Amino acid sequence: MKNRLSLFSILVMMLVVACTTNAITGRSQLSLVSDDQMQQMAVSEYKQFLSENKVVSSGQSKDAEMVKRVGSRIASAVTSFYRGKGIANELQNYRWEYNLVNSNQVNAWCMPGGKIVVYTGILPVTKNEAALAVVVGHEVAHAVLKHGSERMSQGLVQQLGGVALSVALANKPAETQSMFMQAYGLGSSVGAILPHSRKQELEADRFGLIYTALAGYNPREAVPLWQRMEAMGSGQQKPPEFLSTHPAEQTRIQKLQEQMAEALKYYKPIASR
Repeated sequence: MKNRLSLFSILVMMLVVACTTNAITGRSQLSLVSDDQMQQMAVSEYKQFLSENKVVSSGQSKDAEMVKRVGSRIASAVTSFYRGKGIANELQNYRWEYNLVNSNQVNAWCMPGGKIVVYTGILPVTKNEAALAVVVGHEVAHAVLKHGSERMSQGLVQQLGGVALSVALANKPAETQSMFMQAYGLGSSVGAILPHSRKQELEADRFGLIYTALAGYNPREAVPLWQRMEAMGSGQQKPPEFLSTHPAEQTRIQKLQEQMAEALKYYKPIASR
């Protein structure tokens, strides 16, 4: 019994030491994985994903061109925001990429280092460029706020006993790769995706709106977008994959409305620049 308590105490101490304070939110986050490690994995997994899926050429598709345009503007907005906070070094190793993938999935995601994918299946729901910017801004917020790293760290604790990523990759590479993919919304099934916490979702909503506004898109498009998302999820046994980690509850829409005033302070329409 004493040995169990001792091991538990050691584990608790290890987790406390492994926590870091997020430079933007001020929230303490579990961090068993370094930014460099996450970005290295992202480069590899992103390249493999693109090789295994049908990427829509921006030279042949206005939708793909729109995705690149939105991605580029959101990336510039995030970089500007971080520079204004005096922490541009947080994004110094980001090499932004934006791709549209041909798939019926209603989904989008962003890996560490700015590796963005939008699925064609979400475009009938976004309906316009500003709403797409809300989606991309939200997903980029998850990435830059290190939510994926936080979920990956939680997975290492829950599934592999809190071992270091290098040890996990060496001993259980398949499980570790799967954990990474799930952390960023690429699970093979809806139930496999590691859910974001409520705190993470509220953070991504808030800063995603700010990035959308800074990019010159109207953040007010977030409300009708999530209303459409909510309508899609109702009456279905399984909601669209995008909703599996992004709850489309009425309370969320209310929160978005509460956050709107802050976001609008950053809003300068593209046409007026």
